[in-house]
Amino acid sequence: MSRRIDRIRTLRSPEHSNLIWVIVEDDQGTTGLGETYYVPAAVEAVIHDLAAPLLLGRDPSAIEEIAQILFACANFHGYAGAEMRAFSALDIALWDLAGHASGCSIARLLGGRRRDRIRAYVTCVDALPFADQTRWLEDAGELATELRSEGFGAMKVWPWDRFAPQIESLAATGPAGWSAMGLVGHDLTAADLAQGLVVLERIADAVGEEMTIMIEGHSRWDLHAALRICHAIEPFPIGWVEDIIQPTSARDLARLVHETRVPHAVSERLISRHAYRDVLELGAAHVVMVDLVWTGGLSESRVIATMADAYHLPVAPHDCTGPVSLAASLQLCGHAPNAMIMEIVRGLLAGQYRGLVEPAFELADGHITIPDRPGHGFALRADLMDSRAAIVHESHHPR
Repeated sequence: MSRRIDRIRTLRSPEHSNLIWVIVEDDQGTTGLGETYYVPAAVEAVIHDLAAPLLLGRDPSAIEEIAQILFACANFHGYAGAEMRAFSALDIALWDLAGHASGCSIARLLGGRRRDRIRAYVTCVDALPFADQTRWLEDAGELATELRSEGFGAMKVWPWDRFAPQIESLAATGPAGWSAMGLVGHDLTAADLAQGLVVLERIADAVGEEMTIMIEGHSRWDLHAALRICHAIEPFPIGWVEDIIQPTSARDLARLVHETRVPHAVSERLISRHAYRDVLELGAAHVVMVDLVWTGGLSESRVIATMADAYHLPVAPHDCTGPVSLAASLQLCGHAPNAMIMEIVRGLLAGQYRGLVEPAFELADGHITIPDRPGHGFALRADLMDSRAAIVHESHHPR
């Protein structure tokens, strides 16, 4: 007897103003947990106003069909915003539900589990209890030495964001991790270029080639300035340069690849397989970066990873958002043969994530464990679900 989707709940918390969770429940009482990040009230509306009427009563195991139905409906009015974030959260929840219904981890359901852990790199943002962004701005060498002693061999910094134009209201009040956003810069001075290089020099002086450096660009520079930065960093042990320009033109991204000698990662900001197709066809990336909670969930990210593999390229999931995003990303890494490395933020793993989901993520010797528990292996903490401050909305199948 086939199951049916009986209830869809969303949960938001004022304490975590950019996160929203979705719980999909079938008529047997089995649930799955998904998540997405950014403007959660808009996502909530998409889930209950658009998606729920299409999903309630359907077989929850028909995950690919559901993804196609949701995309087809949203594509009439524009899909690459709150719509795709909502669909991503629902897709992850459906895969989690399938895992709980079968007793299998998502990696096994995707076609097989290839690894038990994956190497992690540290994105150096300030997140309690670690002030990693403040520290690399003050003494990147000292931070690199500490990370290396903990077993990490790669770290990500953004030395030139501070010299690009700022949007003051966002920089002053925006959530952690988004304060670097701002306008595109068109005038990078020689002095500012050199000042950014000091960060890399201190890392290299402290740990040499034992630490691979990823450069985050946050899309803050035009192509001319980006080329200058990329040429200047070529002598350093660069893992990749990420989003140094806006990822809206695959041809311009291809110029970065063809005119510089550092690897380029593209891009957590691309939505759906269709955007990645142009990048791959034009040879505009060395590393394919996906954000599972923005680009379409596990279903779409698996397709993107397979597309990357067809071009002999690795895939590297993005995470600076939430714990379920990381949980789902780890399951993709557990399955995808071309999974390269997983992004983490030390402070989020040690702080915020522990307060949101259980059990805790396991990190050792610069690697993060890929759980083999049913689904993605994590559940929201009961105190978050039961909080009086939680904003909960439900859509039910008519009985």
